[in-house]
Amino acid sequence: MGKSISHTSASMGYGLREDKKPEIIHSQYLAGDTPKEITQEFKIIQQQNHKCQKNTLSFVLSPTIEDGKKLDNKKLKEITERFLKEMKLRENQAIAFIHRNRQHVHIHLYVNRINFQGQAYKDSFIGKRSQQVAERVAKQMGLTTVREVQQQKLDKTKEVRMMLKRIHDRVINEVQPKNFDQYIKAMEAYPVKIIPSINKQNQLQGFRFEFAGQNLKGSEVHRSMSMGRIAEQIGFDKNVVQKVSQDKSMKLLGNTVRVSPNLAAKIATKAIKHVVKRTIDKGIGIGIEI
Repeated sequence: MGKSISHTSASMGYGLREDKKPEIIHSQYLAGDTPKEITQEFKIIQQQNHKCQKNTLSFVLSPTIEDGKKLDNKKLKEITERFLKEMKLRENQAIAFIHRNRQHVHIHLYVNRINFQGQAYKDSFIGKRSQQVAERVAKQMGLTTVREVQQQKLDKTKEVRMMLKRIHDRVINEVQPKNFDQYIKAMEAYPVKIIPSINKQNQLQGFRFEFAGQNLKGSEVHRSMSMGRIAEQIGFDKNVVQKVSQDKSMKLLGNTVRVSPNLAAKIATKAIKHVVKRTIDKGIGIGIEI
């Protein structure tokens, strides 16, 4: 994970809290080792570039749990140094520390985005680029990459995903649910438990599927089982469509939840297509005046 931040002191202070048992494994062009001291040293260089507001780069490097158990501080330092070299950040101020207070050992790395010449490091697509570099470093050191973990997960859940897709298709084609509640209830009969993902703003984000000991996002099961795609397969009744169109909300399992404009548009478009198809099926002509 990589991003540019402006709240250097707060972020670093949180990561270096004593209860997290941080261990500093790498430091370059820095004398201090406390959040206050490091932030102050960053600021001295950052004063050369007043235009850049998000002037610190924050990275989290996470080996797999199994790899993390085998990596000592020397190896974790090597990961950090290789990452900095590949990202072309060896000439910027930086500090890295590890957390071992949880099962998943990980590295927190903070780098001054402003170099000693006052130039800001280009942070376009920084998240994607940092992922690609981390994968390259993992391969160099013979560690498990994110793609390998994802593939292992796909291989492990292949049969479950196939079964879930068959159940989903049967429910859509035979039950023909008219809303998400009917879809969820019909899936429970197989039995598949569907857990709605709702954020802090009470907006529906998607569905997770629990089945045969696995818990998967809809898009992990099959691309046709993301929430938006499911919405396109359901024939929502007029009342639901009207409420979604007017105030971007709907009833779900007895509660009112908000829906994104994108999901609202999908539901409305599906309803319009259904009306047009029904009109054509009845043989009613539609005249268009040009």
